[in-house]
Amino acid sequence: MSTETTTNAPPSGGADFRDVVTAHTPFRTGRLVLWIVIAVIVLNFVWIVANNENFGWPVVAQYFFDPTVISGLYVSLGLTVVAMILGVALGLIIAIMRMSSDRLASGFASLFIWFFRGTPLLVQLIFWYNMSTLFPQLSIAIPFGPSLISWDTNAVITPMTAAIVGLALNEAAYMAEIIRGGLLSVDRGQAETAEAFGMTKGRALWRIIIPQAMRSIVPPTGNQLISMIKATSLVSVIAMADLLYSVQSIYNRTFEIIPMLLVAVIWYLLITSVLNIGQSYIEAYYGRSERRNGAIAKPAAVATEEASH
Repeated sequence: MSTETTTNAPPSGGADFRDVVTAHTPFRTGRLVLWIVIAVIVLNFVWIVANNENFGWPVVAQYFFDPTVISGLYVSLGLTVVAMILGVALGLIIAIMRMSSDRLASGFASLFIWFFRGTPLLVQLIFWYNMSTLFPQLSIAIPFGPSLISWDTNAVITPMTAAIVGLALNEAAYMAEIIRGGLLSVDRGQAETAEAFGMTKGRALWRIIIPQAMRSIVPPTGNQLISMIKATSLVSVIAMADLLYSVQSIYNRTFEIIPMLLVAVIWYLLITSVLNIGQSYIEAYYGRSERRNGAIAKPAAVATEEASH
């Protein structure tokens, strides 16, 4: 009887893992070809655009840092920051009112959201700019009684005021729904537990609910901020000297329409690119707990599977 054993045979009841030792990722020829085709198309497009004299690249370079353009850029950024802060603050109030059990509060919030989301932002801006047509005087008065103090509407509703009010109210309607969705994503048991420990509803909302809702609120808020940057271009129709209005004022003199519009486009792309990077970091910050929970859950699941075998 031979005492030799066959070393190449798999153990009894086991799997043959010899093919795994020499396994390698197959070369994906189709994917390489696709990348080459896309790269060629993109490079060809860039070459055509860069060598097309009708784009007026020397003019773009000349006016890219023009003081008028930079001044308009500052106005656009300032409008974005102010309108976004006011929109988020007012949106939070409207969202809480919308979720309230008080019918008057929830009804007012629903009406606010319905109106400002249902009408175009451009129409709202024009409406605020022409407020003096409807109300020549703005007054603080006793209801159905005499006026206590009044102001000329044109002195109060300037292009800047109309732009801020129009952008902020429109943004508040969208942020209210974003915040409401984030608050609803938090388990109801969190609020009940906080109330059981003696917390008031306001304190529980501020300390427990809102921090957990931020993971659902931050991504769409980042999108709204990027949309706000682009929405500021609409204030040019009410003679607000933003970025678009500034380049328009230049090409009305020089008749270099396409190069000046490219100046605005490049600036908008630069700003939104920076905001996209910032949004990615914020999302990663608020997504730490999910990644941590996933890392903990994975070894636990492996241990459970091993125990079952």
